[in-house]
Amino acid sequence: MQITKTNAMRMLDAKGIGYEIHTYDNEDGAIHGTAVAEKTGRPPETVFKTLVSHSGANLYVFVIPVAEELDLKKAARAAGEKKIEMLPLKDLLKWTGYVRGGCSPVGMKKLYPTYIEQSAEGLETIAVSGGKIGMQIELAPDELAGMVNAKYGDLIK
Repeated sequence: MQITKTNAMRMLDAKGIGYEIHTYDNEDGAIHGTAVAEKTGRPPETVFKTLVSHSGANLYVFVIPVAEELDLKKAARAAGEKKIEMLPLKDLLKWTGYVRGGCSPVGMKKLYPTYIEQSAEGLETIAVSGGKIGMQIELAPDELAGMVNAKYGDLIK
């Protein structure tokens, strides 16, 4: 199967960061994180979703395990804000260049402050969206963190 490289993959290639591509069938419409983990045969604690939030005009990206829920208070604390809220879905494409289910922490329109759940630090690799629905990229968490200037933090409920 011929794989068309996404913006996220091209950016990783340009930095010489190694990654593995995992594709999955999304015809059934099940593109939520735990379905993706199941379809790619990976433990859910190693598959991470990318969530975009905002505080006023400031955008923040949080990368957390798919089966977990972002704790907005912890997220705000990590970002140094009093309060943050999730970015409305209708604004996701405009600000990131990505759609729901295909939002990668790599290759957004701008490099937003990014935070990765600290549980990733102990893992050899994690999988995140490859930049389009049906595609995941697996890479070392520290490589991802370096690529997007991310900080690790306690972010989940």
